[in-house]
Amino acid sequence: MSEIENLHSTLSDAQQRLGTLAQNREKLLLTAAHAGTYAVRVRDHVVMAADRSFLDMLGMEEGEVVGHPWNNLLAEREVLPSATQQLKISGMAQLVRKFINRKGQPLWLSLAEFEQTNEIGEVIRHGLAIDVSDRERLLMTVKDQSARLQVLWQIATSRTRSEGEKVRLMLRLGMDTLDMDAALLSEKIGDHFMPAYLVDTLGIFKAEEVCPLDMLCQRAADENRGLFIADLKTSERPELAKVVVSFGIHAYAGIPLWVGEQFYGTLVFLRKKPLAEGKFTQGDEAFMELLAAWFSQMLLQLKQRQKLETQALTDELTGLPNRRAAELRFDEEIARAKRDGIGFSVATGDLDRFKLINDHYGHGVGDEVLQQVSHIMRQALREGDWLARWGGEEFILFLHDSDRADAIAAAERIRLAIKAHPLKTGHGSLEITASFGIGVCQAGDEDISQALSESDSCLYEAKRKGRDCVVARDSAGSGTLWRAGMLQRALKEERIVAAYQVMVDLNTRKPVADEALARMHMPDGSVIGAGEFIEAAEGINLIHEVDRSITRHAMNRCAVNLTDGHDPGFAHFINLSPQFLARKDYVDELLGGAMQFCSTCDIDFPDYKPVVFEITERQLLTDFERIRLDLQPLLDFGFRLALDDFGSGYSSFLYLAELPVSFLKIEGWMVLNMSGNVRVRAMVESIIVLSKKLNITTIAECIEDRETADMLRDMGVDWGQGYYFGRPEI
Repeated sequence: MSEIENLHSTLSDAQQRLGTLAQNREKLLLTAAHAGTYAVRVRDHVVMAADRSFLDMLGMEEGEVVGHPWNNLLAEREVLPSATQQLKISGMAQLVRKFINRKGQPLWLSLAEFEQTNEIGEVIRHGLAIDVSDRERLLMTVKDQSARLQVLWQIATSRTRSEGEKVRLMLRLGMDTLDMDAALLSEKIGDHFMPAYLVDTLGIFKAEEVCPLDMLCQRAADENRGLFIADLKTSERPELAKVVVSFGIHAYAGIPLWVGEQFYGTLVFLRKKPLAEGKFTQGDEAFMELLAAWFSQMLLQLKQRQKLETQALTDELTGLPNRRAAELRFDEEIARAKRDGIGFSVATGDLDRFKLINDHYGHGVGDEVLQQVSHIMRQALREGDWLARWGGEEFILFLHDSDRADAIAAAERIRLAIKAHPLKTGHGSLEITASFGIGVCQAGDEDISQALSESDSCLYEAKRKGRDCVVARDSAGSGTLWRAGMLQRALKEERIVAAYQVMVDLNTRKPVADEALARMHMPDGSVIGAGEFIEAAEGINLIHEVDRSITRHAMNRCAVNLTDGHDPGFAHFINLSPQFLARKDYVDELLGGAMQFCSTCDIDFPDYKPVVFEITERQLLTDFERIRLDLQPLLDFGFRLALDDFGSGYSSFLYLAELPVSFLKIEGWMVLNMSGNVRVRAMVESIIVLSKKLNITTIAECIEDRETADMLRDMGVDWGQGYYFGRPEI
């Protein structure tokens, strides 16, 4: 029995010693871990005890904790930032909870708790608390950064968004994540930074305008590192404080962007208010640096892709778009023409006898010629037009918003530019010419094929006719071709002459006037009419030169007739274009010549001179004040004014109201059709009645038979002109 008691006593002493050792060990562990203990009554969750370490963690005194509800110490929401779940092992619970200290700041404590019944039968929850706030904040940062990276990855790998959309989404993500008010990628162009991509809730930036924060962007570039300023107002540099005054911006972050080894610009974030923490966190700075790195990589890839695309769509020799690039652009132009309802033209150009250059001088000289000609052609383009190398020595021109006449003018300007510039090569100077064929694409055309086929056939015709010219089908599509270069040569060689067609009084059938009509003497001795080149002359801005030539011929003929004793009342009609009238030097030259002719005639003209100038109603003159001022010197001299092709345009009656018209020539189409069309006849009758009321002499054109002449006489028309009375004679 005594042995048993001794054993029991020994065991009790050992257990007590182990307990004491365990308590000492626990104290040592608690001290090392900066841990604290507490006790909470389970029945009403009131804190029964708390040691000094636990109180220090909370920044509170014993009276503020002991005797008060446990929940008063916890945050309003028991968030487990590390997502740690409650863990129970052998009756002990382990968990992490968020507390609020006396300053209202959050902290996280790792709790190890177990329950025990005291001597009066109450259940008490004993706990050990260790401050793990630093760990939880780190875990929160990691979780937040992971979420940011996940979203960035989703945006970066999206296959449905363009690069521009990705950039803007990332800027928006950065702005929202960092709680900023504006984000932009600024690109340095010249000496200034321009917004390339922009998300701006402040309204201080405008696309395609210089960034107003040039100085800050440049500073980040100069330092070649991220510039993070939590409050510009407190900056040591006074120039930075001015930004606060000017734009209301306090926080600024700028990171320089490099595309390969080339500086691109700056990634910028802005905030109206200073940062509450007084600085950017390391995590935020790292996130912005990550964004900058991605943007730099994206811009580098974009640059490389653009370079490859440019190489694939660029002719290596001339630097012009190649055939593939031109075909792609034609698709875009067709779509634009359909959308806007405006057609365009194309011109296929080919260097004349280029094969001989290659054969005689070698391909090296041929390449020099192609390079220099492409440069000349680019310089001669109109704004909005473009040029591509179509293959070999062939080029293609896109001529926007151009009809045939416009296209002829544009191509002719390029043809003349090539001809006027001898090319300097390794084998000396070479003179070269080019031929062009025109094709017109209407607004409703589905593709470019018809226009290209037309331009090819016209180019073939240009080559067949002798090269060095521009060829286009006429507007009726009949296949009549006009050679633009011929007009230039004809003017230079004075082969533009006048043919005269008589006008008669329909009542007496006696000649009362004639009209000077332009004709072109061809090198082979044939003569072509004005209808084959006047429209083109207008298109290439040479109509005033044609008028000048015809006016000289007609005025000289008038003076000779008067000197020979012809009737001074016989009128001579001469066509003048608005382009001629707008040239004051040409008008002054005309008046000087008229004065000289009048002085040789020795005839007194009391009321008016025998010359009548015609302007055509088809030319749609809308600036009547301008045309009246241009005409006034001629009217003051005693010349009279006739309105040609009356009824062919849209502003006939405005002409009569605004200009001092003495003669009105009824449109030939109306004369030819009035006998078989009651409506047309009624229109002619109305014109006659109006003219008589305005005391204007009427002249009917295109009279081809006696019946028409008699009908017009009976209707009251004064004069007549047409093949029935006589054809134009040189």
